[in-house]
This record gives sequence, C-alpha cells and structure tokens, in this order.
Amino acid sequence: METNGHPLDALGDPTRRQVFELLRSGPRSVGDLAADVPVSRPAVSQHLRVLEDAGLVTHRRNGTRNLYELDGAGVAELRSWVDDFWNDALARFTVVVEEQAKKRGAP
Repeated sequence: METNGHPLDALGDPTRRQVFELLRSGPRSVGDLAADVPVSRPAVSQHLRVLEDAGLVTHRRNGTRNLYELDGAGVAELRSWVDDFWNDALARFTVVVEEQAKKRGAP
C-alpha cells in the first residue's frame, strides 16, 4: 500500500481518495472515517498513513483518539503542481492554435 510519496500516487486509490474527500469537512477519527468507507478500521489507518506520508494529511491526539485532517500546506503544494501542469498545457495549446491560424492566414 506504499506510494513514492507523491500526492497523486496517494490519491490513486479510490478508497484513499474517498477518505481524503471526507476530511474536507474537518477533522475526523479513524472510527468516524471507517463508518463512511467500505473497509475496516485497520485499513483506514493504513490509508491515512499513506496520505500522511504524501503530505496530504496530518493528525493530532485528542484524548485517546487521533484526529486526522487535511494538511493545508500539502494540499496547496498539490494544487500548485496541478496549476503549473495546467498552465503549461494551456500555453502549448495556445501555441498550436496560433500556428494553425497563421497557416490559414488569419490575423
């Protein structure tokens, strides 16, 4: 269940992605999360460990429970990566469109 630590690898698993999405609403315990996904509590813990290793989730002790939540810095880093990827793709698309317009004689 390990990934190389890249957030997209961690989010590649559907159950892990579901756990990640559930954490959008705020901190939750393993038991709370396990009630909403089709896997056991130990499996949820393993998924959370992968998400934490990828920098997407953090946890803190609250009495006898661990509460997991999204790591804002990790999510921002993922967003920045996606934005850079998207901006590069749009720039390449713009170049192709402009080249095609020149070939057709458009202004």
